[in-house]
Amino acid sequence: MAHLDPLSRSELPQFETFFERYDRIRGFLPNSILTMGRRPGIAEAFMALNQAILYEGTVAEELKMLISLVASQAAGCRYCQAHMANLSSVYKNSDEKIQAVWTFETSDLFSPAERAALRLAWHAAVVPNVATADDFEDLKRYFTDDEIIEIVASISLFGYLNRWNDTIATDLEEPPSKVAGRTIGVVGWSPGKHG
Repeated sequence: MAHLDPLSRSELPQFETFFERYDRIRGFLPNSILTMGRRPGIAEAFMALNQAILYEGTVAEELKMLISLVASQAAGCRYCQAHMANLSSVYKNSDEKIQAVWTFETSDLFSPAERAALRLAWHAAVVPNVATADDFEDLKRYFTDDEIIEIVASISLFGYLNRWNDTIATDLEEPPSKVAGRTIGVVGWSPGKHG
């Protein structure tokens, strides 16, 4: 059970434009955002940052979702793992690819460019951070400096979200719970039950 209850949508009418986007893409409104809504400036800044990082730029959204999933797996945040498995599915990653994301180094489902990005996600999300110059040299074979900024921003965004949701113990919603159970196969995914 969450340590703090999320607000209701009706208590945050100023964010309806943002909320409509969540409805359109995800089909539900995340409890994490509704909890952040207790401090509207934080919620608004987060939603704008989330938009700029995950939905703008030239790195494929499909890859950004997998990067965020690996970063969340490395950090151990089950709420974010479920959400990013869900968004990976929304952005047309196959169930097979989502299931194989933890074995990206050896799976034939991932290109060398994807492996380089996912390797950085893993190395940058563990504590202590183990990202190296070699990780960046590998990335530079496939991505521009601007795209590397997008990749690092995706990892960093989930550094915030992993801490937020693990600390608050945000209640998991039903849609990502279903996808997580189907794709990343963790026993015990259920709405309202945080890792």
